[in-house]
Amino acid sequence: MIILNTLEDFQNIYRMGKKWQRCIEAINNLGNIKPTVFHSIGDSLVYRLAEGETSHPELFEGNRRYFDVYYYLHGEEVIEIAEKKKLTPEIAYRDESDREFFSGQGVVYPLKAGNVVICENHEAHRFSQSKDVRKVILKVTVEETYFLNK
Repeated sequence: MIILNTLEDFQNIYRMGKKWQRCIEAINNLGNIKPTVFHSIGDSLVYRLAEGETSHPELFEGNRRYFDVYYYLHGEEVIEIAEKKKLTPEIAYRDESDREFFSGQGVVYPLKAGNVVICENHEAHRFSQSKDVRKVILKVTVEETYFLNK
């Protein structure tokens, strides 16, 4: 997991590559989207705006074809991260949803407005203790700009 303090840090570090540019394009489009409505840019990125209290799942969620990027606009939230190989598989990977679920313990990190978080695919994550959260959730393909199976 990578936690950056500001969107400017994200833009400075991840400015090369189409998928990173598309992340910025999605974030810049926030004024035009409503919460919980999914949008896409090409076939490499899906994003949505999330507001309010979120559910706090018992299981960690992991992905294989996409990785998650979270940009916090408001509020605070706690994320727990663990390497998949150190967790116990609970629900097998499903290609249709690109998700698999695990149980166990990880390392807890507090997040706040301005943070950009990148959850890498060798890890799984779960959220807890959210307060007045407003964030952008970006699902970014692991491939550079397209799906290899298309």
